[in-house]
Amino acid sequence: MSVTLKSNSELEVMRQAGHIVANALQELRQRIEPGMTTKDIDRMAERSIRRAGGDPAFPYVNNFPGAACVSVNDEIVHGIPGRRQLHEGDLVKIDVGAIYRGYHGDAAVTVPVGRVGKRAQELVEVTEECLALGIRAAQPGGFLNDIGAAIGDFVEARGFSCVRQYVGHGIGRRLHEPPNVHHFRQAVRGMRLQPGMTFTIEPMNNAGSAETRLLDDGWTVVTADGRLSAQFEHTVAITDHGPEVLTLADSGETWSIPFLLADRVQ
Repeated sequence: MSVTLKSNSELEVMRQAGHIVANALQELRQRIEPGMTTKDIDRMAERSIRRAGGDPAFPYVNNFPGAACVSVNDEIVHGIPGRRQLHEGDLVKIDVGAIYRGYHGDAAVTVPVGRVGKRAQELVEVTEECLALGIRAAQPGGFLNDIGAAIGDFVEARGFSCVRQYVGHGIGRRLHEPPNVHHFRQAVRGMRLQPGMTFTIEPMNNAGSAETRLLDDGWTVVTADGRLSAQFEHTVAITDHGPEVLTLADSGETWSIPFLLADRVQ
C-alpha cells in the first residue's frame, strides 16, 4: 500500500479545503429545520462551497448526484438528495466534500431535527465522542489500527454497533487514497503513522445491528434492521506534534466534540 505524505505547503492548501467544508457544515447545522427537503440541504451546501472558491467533490466520484450526501434516520451514508422532507425527531447525516486548488477536504455531521428521543441523542453523542477518541489515537509513531480500537471499544461498551463495511480513507489530490481507516478493533495494529499522512476518520454507528443494506439506487446504504444510524467525520493530518484536524470552521469550531483531547489536537 503506497501512502502519499503531504508537504507543509500541501497541508496548507488542505487546511483551506477543510475550512470550506467545515464552514458549509456549520451553516447547515444552524439552518436545519422541519419541512426542509434533503435537496434544500444539498443546494445550500453547494452554494457555500462555491461562494468560498471551492468545487463540490462528490459529483466527481462516479457521478454522485449531489454536492452533499444527505442520509436520514436508518440511512447510514451516501443518501441521495431529493424531495424527502425532514420531520421533528429525525436524525440527518450531512457529508460534504470540497476541492480547493486541487486538494480535497471531507467531513460529516449528524444533526438532530428539533427534539429527538433519548436513545437517538445518546447515539449522536457517543458517535461524536468516538470520533474525538479516534483522533486522539492518531499519534505519530503509533499505528493506524489504534484508531479503530479506540473507537470500536468505546462504541460497543455503550451498547451500539460499529459499521464495518464502510471506512475512512486517505485523502489529498484524490478524495479516496490509501490507507483505509477502520473503526473497530482488529487483530493487527497496521502501518506506522508518520507526519504528512492525511486521512478521514468517520465512524458510522448503529443503534442496532452493524449489518447494512444497499438500496436499489446504487448509493444509499441503510441499516439492515431499520434502526437509527449516526456518523461524524473529520479530515486529519499526522504532524510531528500529534493529530491536526484540517476540517475546522473559520471560527475554530470542531462541531461540539468534547475535546478532552484538546491538548493534543490542534
